[in-house]
Amino acid sequence: TMLNGENYKAKIFVDATYEGDLMAAAGVNYHVGREANSVYGEEWNGVQKGIYHHSHNFQQLNISPYVIPGDSTSGVLPRISTAPPGENGSGDKGVQAYNYRLCTTNAEGNVVPFEKPENYDPAQYELLRRVFEGGRYSMFGGGKIPNKKRDVNNVGPFSSDNIGMNYDYPEASYERRKEILQEHIDYHKGLLYFWGHDESVPERFRTSINKWGLAKDEFVDNGHWPYQIYVREARRMIGEFVMTDNEILGKKKVLKPIGMGSYAMDSHNVQRYITKEGYVQNEGDLGIEPDAPYQIHLGTILPKQKECKNLLVPAAVSSSHIAFGSIRMEPVFMILGQSAGTLAGMAIDGEKNIHDVAYSALKQQLIKDGQVLEYYGPDDEAK
Repeated sequence: TMLNGENYKAKIFVDATYEGDLMAAAGVNYHVGREANSVYGEEWNGVQKGIYHHSHNFQQLNISPYVIPGDSTSGVLPRISTAPPGENGSGDKGVQAYNYRLCTTNAEGNVVPFEKPENYDPAQYELLRRVFEGGRYSMFGGGKIPNKKRDVNNVGPFSSDNIGMNYDYPEASYERRKEILQEHIDYHKGLLYFWGHDESVPERFRTSINKWGLAKDEFVDNGHWPYQIYVREARRMIGEFVMTDNEILGKKKVLKPIGMGSYAMDSHNVQRYITKEGYVQNEGDLGIEPDAPYQIHLGTILPKQKECKNLLVPAAVSSSHIAFGSIRMEPVFMILGQSAGTLAGMAIDGEKNIHDVAYSALKQQLIKDGQVLEYYGPDDEAK
């Protein structure tokens, strides 16, 4: 039943949302946040203070989080949590940061200048000023795409990732989600304007960024801004099988594969906190490479049979936080979507519940259709 009262009936549904909204509405169990390592016997889940796999942290800059540097009574700068960060390996309700992946360009005639948002407040970016003072200037990254465009992503300790501001999003109402999205847009637009106009930014960087802007020929009916925020993680189903870092790293075998992944277990930062030494630091940014492509279990897209018999979930899959960090790549969602569609078709044609389709028959059909279920390296046995 939709919010406008419309009803849809089907033998089988597929929840392909990032957020797992249909799954949640169906009463299927799920998790939001990071599990403790102890829950699934993992190494890389939960809080990971002092682990710096990328450059998206303050490392040894030793930046004070306080309004008056070094004076804890003067108040804390914006966008820094005052909550205890937790012990390493412990679980929490934190969600890795979201941002907008902008399509930018410096092509003459196609540049829409970065605008100053109506509620622009330069104080929100005081921490970035201190990053500049510490000699760090990396803030934008991304890959080149055709027609002199760039797909821009988060880079460095203070960038487009809006750390700690998305915790409510996965389970929020649609109205509350709109508020969260607007806050992310305002933050991101203000960040771009700050970078191009604040006098604390070295002139050469201001000059450089002001040659760039949003691509005039992209998202033309949305102010040239992407329609979709980058939901890196939201709800994750607790289904028939839970993928963990043990399966991603090949420590445990997957007996019923329906597809494969290969990307690093990649989590962006989850929190920005104050260290016991009195400095600001980011936490949660990880990148752990598997030795080889890994198999993804059929049970990751299946709710527990006692909870729901006609729903498949190929995006908000059953996995731990850190395992999802690899599975969450869109090509993998496409792979799992194909396998989910195949399973649904076989269940309907065979007049069976999705849980009752024989894996051997599903595997045979997937292979026939060209789905890759095992990996052969140049000198390796099948994995």
